[in-house]
Amino acid sequence: MLWSGHYLDTPPVSPTNHSDPGYGDGRIFGDIRTRLGAPDVALIPIGAYEPRWFMAAQHVDPAEAVRIFTDVGVGRALGIHWGTFQLTDEAREAPRDGLQQALVDAGIAADRFVAAEPGGVYHF
Repeated sequence: MLWSGHYLDTPPVSPTNHSDPGYGDGRIFGDIRTRLGAPDVALIPIGAYEPRWFMAAQHVDPAEAVRIFTDVGVGRALGIHWGTFQLTDEAREAPRDGLQQALVDAGIAADRFVAAEPGGVYHF
């Protein structure tokens, strides 16, 4: 379930923000790509996902974030919604570390989807 999202079609770049989604069956993410096209840049949450029995409907884990990345056809992404406050049961570094492993598992270059460090500056 996607609680909220924003897709901006502003040349020269099309950014999107997937706020607090649960992955569910994933159809909505393919629908975004079909209806709006593949965005150049996305902000995709990677944290606040444990315990899964409770959080799965509200927040994706890093592996599901990578599925969103591929379903939507994103060029590059920043992993957000992690590392600032201890919201749920996973360790602070777990979302970043889990994202790195999920990218390896999916065969996606690590520089295409980066866990945004709090206070970091990123150029695309």
